Amino acid sequence: MTSSAGGDTSNGEAASAPHDGLVAVVKRDCPTCELVEPVLADIEARSSLTVFTQDDPAFPEAVAAKVHDADLGFSWHHDIETVPTLMRFADGDEAGRVLGWSRPEWEAFTGLTALGNDLPEHRPGCGSLSVDPAHADALEARFGSSGLSACRVEFGSQEDIHEAMFDRGWSDGLPLVPPTAERVAAMLAGTSRGTDEVVACVAPDLADCTVEKAAVNAVMAGCRPEYFPVVLAALTAVCNDTFNMHGMLATTMPVGPVFIVNGPIARQIGMNSGMNVFGQGNRANSTIGRAVQLIVRNVGGGRPGEVDRAALGQPGKVGFCFAEIEGVDEAATANGDGGAATDWDPLCTDFGFEAGTNTVTAFPGEAPRSVVDQLSRDPESLARTMAAALNAIHHPKLVLGFDAILAVAPDHSRVFVESGWSRQQTAERINELTTRPGAELVRGAGGIAEGVPEFLAEADLPKFRDGGLHLVHCGGGAGLFSAVIGGWVNGEVGAQPVCVEIDPWR
Repeated sequence: MTSSAGGDTSNGEAASAPHDGLVAVVKRDCPTCELVEPVLADIEARSSLTVFTQDDPAFPEAVAAKVHDADLGFSWHHDIETVPTLMRFADGDEAGRVLGWSRPEWEAFTGLTALGNDLPEHRPGCGSLSVDPAHADALEARFGSSGLSACRVEFGSQEDIHEAMFDRGWSDGLPLVPPTAERVAAMLAGTSRGTDEVVACVAPDLADCTVEKAAVNAVMAGCRPEYFPVVLAALTAVCNDTFNMHGMLATTMPVGPVFIVNGPIARQIGMNSGMNVFGQGNRANSTIGRAVQLIVRNVGGGRPGEVDRAALGQPGKVGFCFAEIEGVDEAATANGDGGAATDWDPLCTDFGFEAGTNTVTAFPGEAPRSVVDQLSRDPESLARTMAAALNAIHHPKLVLGFDAILAVAPDHSRVFVESGWSRQQTAERINELTTRPGAELVRGAGGIAEGVPEFLAEADLPKFRDGGLHLVHCGGGAGLFSAVIGGWVNGEVGAQPVCVEIDPWR
């Protein structure tokens, strides 16, 4: 985590437990606190009273025994939400409190009579500085149970913090949000998981990534706290032998993790499933995948030119994440998918989850490529277009080695849906149409050296392994386009898609 030059201050006297007796917490910038200043002086004269003042160390002038709660440590540790708060301590522990000003309550609480007879009987208090949004995140980061353990990197007063983060190699080439303790603490509020809990062992260095380390990188990526559960789930999805993140880094092919989010959480955090679904402009889509990639870089050591050996790479390696259209609602229509009705099951059902479950699927994929068919109005014709486009993945003569995502936009999905074709039926027909005679695919056929071995010449060969083609419903509601996202090598030497459930945030 970063901070500006200068050391932390300690809790000091203000955060220590007070002596037994009455304690008041006030601030000058509170009309009720100023109103009760003579009452506090009266209590001090007749009993034992210590006043903790949050802003002005000289306030209240009429009271002698006062402590400046300069770092708001006392107020934070004692959950002061309103000033004035009058408390009583016995044997070092709080024995009760009253909030605001109420003569009957103060007299009953202190056992003193005739308090503030010339004052109004009741006045509400003001908000404590310790819960003010201007201070709350900093106090949580400093005193909270989050227990931040990351080292602080001190920058000089004349140092440009953004350039300094570039110079230290933390960046993916784009500017980063400085991960201050306050921002990291705010990110951690997006999950109930402990800061030191290990989320995953991150390749290639096989380094443990704790919740706190994930939060640091999520901050740098530009995530909001409500995105954090998706980041944690996505990280879990890629850090296992099934997905094989290490192999994906080491390959020279232009592939990286593609994340597809299903369930109500996608709408709750404002993800885009509609217009420009793979493009810029949506914060959640743009930052969730980026956060995972930064974790792989900064925690796991997966840097381009080192373990990452991609010959070409692709822009999606910065971060590639989107949501799927599920059903139709007002939010979907506003998000640009045209309110396309569909009874297609969501992608997560391919992996055994029920529709409506919050999940993230990690797919080892390349950049999307457009599929154009503006004339087909029957499902058979459109399926043949899709099959022709899918056959070209990586090479038209290479089969069974690569999974794929077919992203079907609403104007195309409508052709299938209105003809009664389910997602599964559509996938099955496309799989049939991508099955070709081996004689067309062997090495040398068509004058092309690339191809499958000669012994497969007599076989009918499908383009995809069983379950290797995944249809996803997404995109804008105007335009007869879809897209293909080719996969990396599947099987033991490659990677498999992984779908995990997203833990809800508290």
